[in-house]
Order: sequence, then C-alpha cells, then structure tokens
Amino acid sequence: MFKTCQLFIGVPMDSQSIDYHVTLAQNILQMCMTHPVLQSELYCQLIKQTTKRPKNMNMANVQNLFCGGSSWFGCDVSSTSTSTSLSSSDQSVDALRIPPHTVFLQGWQLLALCTTLFLPKQKYQWFLKTHLQRNADPRNEIGKYGVFCQRSLERTMHCGGRESRPSRMEVLSILLRNPYHHSLPISIPVHLLNGTYEVVGFDGQTTVREFIQTLNQQIGMRDVKYSGFALFTNDPSSKDIEHCLQLNIKLCDVISKWEKVIADQGLTASKPDSHKTIRLVYKNRLSLKGHSKLETDKEKVLLVYQLHENILAGRYAISKEVMLELTSLMCQIEYGDYKPASKNSMVLDKFCPKRYKDIPIEKKITLEHKLVTKWSGLSGRSLAECSRLYLAVARKWPFFGAQLFVAKCKYGHHNQAWIAINDDGFSILDYNSMELVESHDYKSIVTFGGCRDDFMIVISKGEETKTSTVKLIFTMSTPKILEITVLMANYINAI
Repeated sequence: MFKTCQLFIGVPMDSQSIDYHVTLAQNILQMCMTHPVLQSELYCQLIKQTTKRPKNMNMANVQNLFCGGSSWFGCDVSSTSTSTSLSSSDQSVDALRIPPHTVFLQGWQLLALCTTLFLPKQKYQWFLKTHLQRNADPRNEIGKYGVFCQRSLERTMHCGGRESRPSRMEVLSILLRNPYHHSLPISIPVHLLNGTYEVVGFDGQTTVREFIQTLNQQIGMRDVKYSGFALFTNDPSSKDIEHCLQLNIKLCDVISKWEKVIADQGLTASKPDSHKTIRLVYKNRLSLKGHSKLETDKEKVLLVYQLHENILAGRYAISKEVMLELTSLMCQIEYGDYKPASKNSMVLDKFCPKRYKDIPIEKKITLEHKLVTKWSGLSGRSLAECSRLYLAVARKWPFFGAQLFVAKCKYGHHNQAWIAINDDGFSILDYNSMELVESHDYKSIVTFGGCRDDFMIVISKGEETKTSTVKLIFTMSTPKILEITVLMANYINAI
C-alpha cells in the first residue's frame, strides 16, 4: 500500500492520463475497505506526506534544537566556521529534499477521498482533526482541500462509513476540480419520463432519500411518501431490467457497485451503448389514492407521460374512443395547438397503441381525421389543464396506477394472466381482455414470496380466521419475482 501511495503522490497528474491515478486511488482505498486494519495506517501516512517542513528548518536548526547553547550532547556550537559550512551545505540539500507542490496537492486529494469513506481509530482522530485544522485555509489551493476534508470528516462521523470504494465519477470529481468550491462536489443527471432531465448535486455521504429531497426541491414535487415516486437505475447487464433504489443506501455506493459489475463482466462503460452507462430515472412507483388530490403540476405531467408509456406497451385497458381522447390530449401537451402543417401520420405512430396503427390505410386516414378534430378542439389549453384532463379520463379504469406483471398460472384454467398490484391489493386480470378474474385485499393475504421461478401467494378463505387457505402459484422470472415481492411489501407498509 505504501508503494502505491508513493506512486499516486509522486507521479505528476496529467489530465490526458488521469485514469492512471484513478486506478491507483481505487486500488488503495479498496485495500483499506477490504482490510480495515489498514485504514488508520493510511491516514497516518497521508498526514505525514501532507505535512510540509518549515522553510527555516535546516540541519543547523535541528542540531541547535537538540544540542542547544550548553552543548548537552557534546556538540560544539561556538565555532562559526563549522556553522557556516553546515548552513551552506544544508541549503543545497534542502533544495533537493523539498518536494514539488504537486506532491502535497495529490496527497491532499487522496486524503479527501479517504475522509468520505472511513474513519481512523478513535486515538488517531485527534491527530487527524488537528492536522486538518492546522492546514485549512480558504486562501490557497491546498488549504481549500483541508477545509473540504474537515466538512467531509464531520459528515462521515455523523453518517457512518461507506460500503464500497469510490467510483470513477467520484474520484474524478475530487481530482479534476477543487471540491471546496462546491458544497456538493459530485453531480449526475436524473432523467424524467417527459424527455427532460435534472442535474442534481451530491457528496460521498448523500443517501438516496437526501438525493431525492434535493431533486424534489428543484423540480417542485412532494415527498416520496405522498407522491409515490422512486429513483430507479438501469441494470448493468440487461436493457430490460430496472432496480428501485432503497432510500437509506448511499448513492455513491450504488454507483460504485454498478461500475464493479461492469468491470467483473469485462464490459467497458465507455462504449456507446447507453445501457452500459448508469442512468437514473425518477418515476412513479406507488399509486396512493389518498394523496392524489394534492398532486403538483409537475407530478401530473410526469404521471401522464408514464401512463402513456404503459398504454403504448399494452398495459392499460383502453377503448378506441378513450384512445382518441387521450392521444389528442397528449398531442396538445407535446406540441401545443394544432397546426395544419402537422404530420398527422407521425403523431399517430408516436402516440397510438400498436393495434390501432396496424390497420388498413382507409381506416388509418379516418382515424387521423378524428384525431385532428379532437386535437383542434383543444386549442388554447395549457399544459397543466391538459394533464389534469388526461388523468381524469385515465382514472376511470379501476386499475389506474397499478403495476402489471405478466405471469403463467400454475392453477385453474388460465395459462397466462396479468398480476395487478396497487393500494387496494392483489388482482388477477385476463391476459387478452384485461378484465378482472379475481381480487384479494392485503388483509386476506397470509404470506407471499418466491422460490426460483415460482411466485406464491397464500390467501385465507375466511374473513375472521386464517385456518383455511388457498395457494396461488405463478411462474415468473427471478427479477420480476423480487420486484413484485418488494412492491407488495411497500404497499402494505404504506397503507
């Protein structure tokens, strides 16, 4: 570890080959995370490496410090010739011994990364705090790193240590710019379903809950316990899987683990494939009817776009008339007032479900004409008004806001069905017509969970006693079993 630290500190950093120092820093810190006994040792090394020798501390001063004027150790300090020769020779030696400015700067950068991850043992914390207090100075570059380390150390003492080494994003945020100038030194875009994104800042100790609170303040949304929104990340190995992030975990640990999966699989995050770069998405997860009356305008807009994605994917029971109504509202939201030059066929392809697009050309022209008529009638309607109307129409379906999962039934005569999960309970819908087959509230559910590719729910028959039960078993993929299990648990805790 000592040699790796010397390489990180001693080799001047170059922006063209910054990955060299990123890898060194990650290896050093990973070693300390794996072997906690090394954490205090690393802090002691960095305190020593980032301590400058006083400019006037030459060999003669050191000799006088120990020998003094009374020559305690038999040193003769009265000879001016000897003192003069020592002084001249030591000046040349000091010039060679004083390390360049980059050595101290890079040592402070490594120390800044340490303070966000772990703490030294209690008996060394006083030395660390004293070292930071002695060097913290907002008037110079190194002193600014000292100020940042003080802030970061306090956050780590309050929030606890981290689970994973810093990600490449986190290391670069410390190496390429002085974190003193930013209260939140790291930033990442959060994608919204209306096609926009919001850049949100955070630090090494920021939890997902704190990150979402910052995001909600920026875009004007309520807390997640009222809005039902959650932060999702894509899977590093699959395009079709998303992961809902728990509120109490630290976002930097999520990013670090995501990068580790990429590295373990031998993938490269620099490839152009978008699914191999971490992507955060903020969207609705829990549909809570009791809190829908106080929805903000931003929440309504995002709900509209999310619902329309479900309609296009065939996860919403919709008639032709309702489809035209919702599509015209979507056109007004996306493009504003109708203009004769609008490409009607393009709009139809973008906003209509597939079964209404794959029709003969004559019927398609008639459908486009009806859509234009309805769209024209919405002229002058604002974004907020159209969003409110859209949701008012969509909420007429009993399973509005429910999460739908495709599953194969291992009981009865239904080979394939939809499982709908919402705040009312657990429902089974016919796969083709999406009509209700059976429904159970959460009070009647005895237990639920998965094993391999099977998901089982145990339902009690009696309302007062649970001695008579029925097992419903479905076949699903393992990620979907985990998703539906956690979703049901979250609904039970929320209601």
